Amino acid sequence: MYPFTLERPTSSADAVKLAGAGGRPLAGGQTLLASMKLRLTSADQLVDLSGVKEWTGICRDGDALVIGAMTRHADVASHADVKALIPALADLAGNIGDRQVRAMGTLGGSVANNDPAACYPSAVLALGATVHTNSRKIAADDFFKGMFSTALQDGELITAISFPIPKRAAYMKFKQPASRFAMVGVFLAQFASGVRVAITGASSDGVFRHAGLEQALSASFTAQAAAGVKIDASGLNQDIHASAAYRANLISVQTQRAVTKALA
Repeated sequence: MYPFTLERPTSSADAVKLAGAGGRPLAGGQTLLASMKLRLTSADQLVDLSGVKEWTGICRDGDALVIGAMTRHADVASHADVKALIPALADLAGNIGDRQVRAMGTLGGSVANNDPAACYPSAVLALGATVHTNSRKIAADDFFKGMFSTALQDGELITAISFPIPKRAAYMKFKQPASRFAMVGVFLAQFASGVRVAITGASSDGVFRHAGLEQALSASFTAQAAAGVKIDASGLNQDIHASAAYRANLISVQTQRAVTKALA
C-alpha cells in the first residue's frame, strides 16, 4: 500500500469540501482498500465518510423509501420498513458477500463503484431509483455508464438514494461461489406502468435493462412469459466461470425464478 493521509469529516459540508479538493472518498472500503493493499490503485488522501451521520438512515417519503448513502448493507437487510415495503431490496442486501462485508459495506459505496457484478446497481436500475448527490438528483437510467463508470463528476458524492415502492419485486442471484458476486443477477419490479428488469454480472459493461423481458412481463407477469423470451448471448461475458451462452440461459432461468418468487 502506498502512503496516504486520512481525513474523517463529521459534517456533509466538510466531506464535500475535502472531496472537492481532491480527496478520495472512502465509504465501506470493501473494494478501495483491497485495491490499495495490492497497489492496484493509490490515493494521496482518503476522506472517510463514516462519520457523516446525516448520510445514514432509512425513511419513507411518500411512495418511496429514502436510504442514506452511508447506510450499511446489514442495516438495509434488517430494517423493518425495507422488509415490509421492498422486501426484495432487503433480501438483496442480506445476501451480499459475507457477514463482515455486510457490516462494513455501504449502499452509496457500492453504487458509486458500479462493479459490473455488484447487486445494488440492479436494484437501483430495476426500481427506477433516483440517486441524490451533494449537487443534484440523477435518474437511475442516466446514472450507470459502463464498467466502474457512472454519471458522478469529480468531487461529487452520493448522499442518498430514493427507491419507488413497487407493486411487487424480486431478486435472484446465481453466485460465483468464491467471491459471492453475481455470475448473473436479475432484479425485476412491477409497477402500475409496467415491469422493469435489470441484469447484473452478465456483461462487462455492467448492469443493464432487458427490453424483451420487460415487454413480455408487462403484458403477462408469469414465468411462462419470461421463458418465451429469447436471450441473445452476444455481448455477454465469457470467462473461466461460464460461457456467454450459459449466462444467457441463466438470465432466462433467474428471471423465471424471480417472477415465481415475486408472486409467492
